[in-house]
Amino acid sequence: MVVTENDMARAPQDSISTTSLQPIFSMDTETSSFERSEMLGAFLASTPLLSESWRLCNLANANSPQSFLVDQVGSIGYVAFSGIQPVSGSDPSFRNLVPLPDVDINGFFYPLHRQSEEEEPVMVQGALLRGFENIYNNTSFQIQMHALMQTSKSIIFTGHSVGGTTASIAALWLLSHLQSNFVNVSVLCITFGSPLLGNESLSRAILRERWGGKFCHVVSKYDIMPRMLFAPMDPIAPHIKPLLQFWHWYMKSPHFGMLAVPLSDEILAQIFQFILVHLRGLVEAGEEAVAGTFRPFGNYIFCSEDGAVCVDNAASVVKMMFLLFTIGSPSCSVEDHLKYGDYVGKISSQFLEKRSFLQGELPESSYESGVVLALQSLGISCKEPVAGPAMDCLKAARRMGRTPNLNCANLAIKLSKINPYRAEIEWYKAFCDRSDDQMGYYDSFKQRGASKRDSKVNLNRHKLARFWDNVINLFESNQLPHDFHRQKKWVNASQFYKVLVEPLDIAEYYRTGMHRSKGHYIDHGRERRYRIFDTWWYETSGSVKGNKRSKFASLTQDTCFWAKVEEARDLLDAL
Repeated sequence: MVVTENDMARAPQDSISTTSLQPIFSMDTETSSFERSEMLGAFLASTPLLSESWRLCNLANANSPQSFLVDQVGSIGYVAFSGIQPVSGSDPSFRNLVPLPDVDINGFFYPLHRQSEEEEPVMVQGALLRGFENIYNNTSFQIQMHALMQTSKSIIFTGHSVGGTTASIAALWLLSHLQSNFVNVSVLCITFGSPLLGNESLSRAILRERWGGKFCHVVSKYDIMPRMLFAPMDPIAPHIKPLLQFWHWYMKSPHFGMLAVPLSDEILAQIFQFILVHLRGLVEAGEEAVAGTFRPFGNYIFCSEDGAVCVDNAASVVKMMFLLFTIGSPSCSVEDHLKYGDYVGKISSQFLEKRSFLQGELPESSYESGVVLALQSLGISCKEPVAGPAMDCLKAARRMGRTPNLNCANLAIKLSKINPYRAEIEWYKAFCDRSDDQMGYYDSFKQRGASKRDSKVNLNRHKLARFWDNVINLFESNQLPHDFHRQKKWVNASQFYKVLVEPLDIAEYYRTGMHRSKGHYIDHGRERRYRIFDTWWYETSGSVKGNKRSKFASLTQDTCFWAKVEEARDLLDAL
């Protein structure tokens, strides 16, 4: 069962039963192709995507160790990576985070690079990044990926164990590639029991690019593998290698797994307690423990024999991993890594089943009903000691503040209030174009005096800039609808603002001599908002850069026209 806050609000207070698998309990602001994680979870639970992905993971583990396989079902292409990879706890790069280089091979992951020097660089797991680069350099992989992009409307990357982390890297590569080439292919990544991939900067970069909804990490209740990298590997490295070998044998075939030498109960208990202690420390430290540590991203579906709950807030994911781990055992933590086939089958079959509240658990409100059902889906009774903290975790994860649609409506009201500022600049532009001196819009503003009209236009320019900078901040923090940057109203409004006001910004830049100290406008002075608006416009309209100039240069779609003129004039002066 997966429960959402919307279902909590809709459920009748006297209801005593509900579906065993509901739309997802949503948590934070990571959205991309789906507005909320609940939509992603309900979608996956009601389609064969989970079961098909798991089937291919099994095939990849059995038939393609250290490699991948490709399949196509209708218009959906699948790429499954084997969970049997040549990494181990004794490999320093298995735990170590390495930065993505500034210049990657073929431009890998370029949208994920940090936006400023103040940010911590994006870092990922070294061993698996190296493993993906080896796969990418395989000619067979490139040929098959090219064929999939030609024949598929959607591509799903999937993998079990470390293969899931490789699938995440592959999905990030393809998302980066598609963004630079404007190819219309949907991407989704589904992992099963995969270890963590990168640091907080990676999580933020994925959030900034609005790719969070493209990742779904299925994690069983007690599985130790997704929790392993929260702890340092050095003290337990000698024990991790035989544990991975046991899993690898079992992934190839359950019969081979019977031949593998299992770890002793004492060693399993040491590993279990070691990771549990570090998980507890991370939860207690909260945000203070973020720097330099691994951090989850995307949607996490926590599954058990009773159902599933979906969480997409990183802090809540870490806390839920800890709470569920506390009620597990060393043996369960190892066995659960191999039971995803059972859980996936139950998630799909339970979609239309009914579930009743346990006796004595009938909540007082519909919201509380949803929380209790979420706990039941994880096999947690309200009477268990962990139930209280788990309920608090789910409640704390509920999205706070206004919803994205309300934020968008509020912005529309503010847009109507600033329209008079824009109108005054339009009047100024028309006045300049009609003036007898024929100086035009750009030169008039650049050579303006201290008149009230000129000062008013300059003030309005700053007011409009503040409004659109606020829009960008809301958009990048995912407080607006997932398709905000594709809504014609906002794309057209931002483009009209850019065409109208950017020439004034260029005029001010060269008027004040900023080009002498910082460099020319296009490379050194252009505001980031204009680059973002360019992306919105070209992605939505499919326009080709370099539109023909109209009668007046101030009306051209190339808003950097005057910057190019200024740069050319400066070069001529120097010559």
